[in-house]
Amino acid sequence: MFRNQYDTDVTVWSPEGRLLQVEYAMESVKQGSACVGIRSSTHSVLGALKRSVSELSSHQQKILSIDTHLGIAIAGLTADARTLAKYMRSECLNHKYVYGTQMPSGRLMTDLADRHQRTTQTYVRRPYGVGLLVASYDKTGPHLYQTCPSGNVYEYTATAIGARSQSGRTYLEKHYESVADDSSTTTTTSVDDLIMHALRALAGCVSGDGELTKANGSIGVVGKDTKFHLIEGDDLQPYLDRLELEGGGADDDDDDDDGDGDDGDEKEEEAKAEPMET
Repeated sequence: MFRNQYDTDVTVWSPEGRLLQVEYAMESVKQGSACVGIRSSTHSVLGALKRSVSELSSHQQKILSIDTHLGIAIAGLTADARTLAKYMRSECLNHKYVYGTQMPSGRLMTDLADRHQRTTQTYVRRPYGVGLLVASYDKTGPHLYQTCPSGNVYEYTATAIGARSQSGRTYLEKHYESVADDSSTTTTTSVDDLIMHALRALAGCVSGDGELTKANGSIGVVGKDTKFHLIEGDDLQPYLDRLELEGGGADDDDDDDDGDGDDGDEKEEEAKAEPMET
């Protein structure tokens, strides 16, 4: 992307009917660290890669708890994500205080989308430079949503966002049907299997010669009779050991592809992602 006379303000339309400032905000999501999400008929699982600004610093938290039934994974500007997380926690708390029950995730996503969209119509504000994967469980079952700086919200069975996320999406596209269709069978995908799917997809999003470890990996789980909780550090190590015994993650599956252009997309995303630590 490059500067032109139509990107000086978020309220200015280009002749092609585009809001370039909104597109720039969406580009920051592509440069953020990778996040994946997958759900079955009983649970939703989030996975995220944590980044550190140097070898001497700690890793940034990429999965945040919002309520006992809901959590988010972030790709993009962490500061913007903290602002949105504070808003979502406040909405959940107010709903519980007034109605005495947990806030339906669909209603919260609509309110969040409206908050995103208002920044695209106001001269004095800029769009939020962050994309969220939202995992929740309510009366209608488990849900997985993706938000966008433009104000759009999508519901998925499985998806991945952030830098080098194409490998994760490719893996999830190959395996999501076995998870999504478990409600029509007598067997249900276990939570451990969902976590392993998330880790395999996440392993393909690691840059260069890096690898997925207990320090830079993070998993969030919510579901039926299961409050939202994080799996990190030593609690994550058994799953990583199992992944290592299997021999890798999404990259192994990509090697078997017929070459549909995904590798080129990954290299392009990787080149864009390096300058920004988000």
